Amino acid sequence: MKSSLLILLISLLLFSCGTSGREGVIEEQFSKYWYQGKAEINVFDLVQSRYGEDRTGTAVMIFVTEDFSKKKQVKLDNPESAEADAQKVLKLNMTREFVTGVYPYHTMLSVFSPVYDELKAPKITSSVTEWCGQSYSQLNWKNSSYKATLFSYFEKEGDQEVSINALAEDELFNLIRLNPDLVPLDDIELIPGLVFQRFAHIPLKAEEAVISRREIGSNQAEIEVAYSEIGRKLVIQFNQFFPYEIMGWQEIQTKQDGKQEITTATRTKLSMLDYWNKNEAIFEGLRQDLGL
Repeated sequence: MKSSLLILLISLLLFSCGTSGREGVIEEQFSKYWYQGKAEINVFDLVQSRYGEDRTGTAVMIFVTEDFSKKKQVKLDNPESAEADAQKVLKLNMTREFVTGVYPYHTMLSVFSPVYDELKAPKITSSVTEWCGQSYSQLNWKNSSYKATLFSYFEKEGDQEVSINALAEDELFNLIRLNPDLVPLDDIELIPGLVFQRFAHIPLKAEEAVISRREIGSNQAEIEVAYSEIGRKLVIQFNQFFPYEIMGWQEIQTKQDGKQEITTATRTKLSMLDYWNKNEAIFEGLRQDLGL
């Protein structure tokens, strides 16, 4: 009863403040699902292509809404006192874990997308860690472009700062969750996925791509992103009805010799969980429920 009342009060507050500005985000259904004080945890069986071989592993997508600082581009500690600086975002935290021979890989991607403002994601970060070292990338949207900082243990990549004015491929997952109609179709300049960019060891810059959408049956559809120069294709499968769940994705990398490396992820579990309140040892059994 209390949780239902809280959701109603939040919905009324948002409506009264006139925050519903992004076309396609229906406030009543959005708030009922995303403002219940829980995160949506999706677990995927992962087959990651790396070094010319398929590696089995696990990917996790965690979607949750939170209050974000427009100025500092970080999560607000006290959003109730932030006033105009507060911005509601849909956050994606996405991890991959797999092993190459004797050593493990861990990747994490974070994407923060405005729920109500028709703006690009203010912040996107990624990290790749393995026994050889670690790499970290961060994109901050400032003054009509992304200011990107990249750190790497590789000499030729080193520490870099670049400026890019384009939509980021990594934000497509969040746009689908808000409303698939927000995904731009046709020819577009796109920043390739940050984890892919680190794996491929290519410069971080906007690339020419074509985005298309098609129905695949069983109330599902897929978004396809095909790059013309870097040999990359990304296909994301999702449910066509709210809350537009991500069911899986596929990455296809075509090498110069014509060989293809294919990575696939297929969802196996979904749970709504306030995981931040379940950090005691007694809750470790929940990982088994998630297949982790």
